[in-house]
Amino acid sequence: MMTKAKLVLGIAAGLAVVLLAGWLWGRSDRSEVARALQVSELRGELVAARAAVLDARVAIYSINFGEASSHLEDARGLLGSAGDRLHSLGRDDAVGQLQTALAGIDDAQRMAGKLDQSANSRAGEAAKTIAEVLAAEATR
Repeated sequence: MMTKAKLVLGIAAGLAVVLLAGWLWGRSDRSEVARALQVSELRGELVAARAAVLDARVAIYSINFGEASSHLEDARGLLGSAGDRLHSLGRDDAVGQLQTALAGIDDAQRMAGKLDQSANSRAGEAAKTIAEVLAAEATR
């Protein structure tokens, strides 16, 4: 009777150890996958924001300032969420660059509201800054 109890207790302890090891192993992979997902979503947001700024430049060139303002507003929203994602990943240097790009977008949008063609150059500077952040993220 005592041997059976020891056998059952040994099997239960072994099963608990295996379950704990499996949980820890799965947990470590999940954090790497979650981080890779965050980086992928960050790159998607940066690419979309840059595309929106470039679309705004085309609209400014075509003298369609209302559409340009809409594209710049889209870019602002995308850069805001990209900045939050960068901050959560601990990349505060890139957050500073995005703040510079956001300031350029604000200037370009203000200029577009005044029907000023020089908004194109401010939007171009913002697109260049976003491209630099994107390139830096690609090398990490």
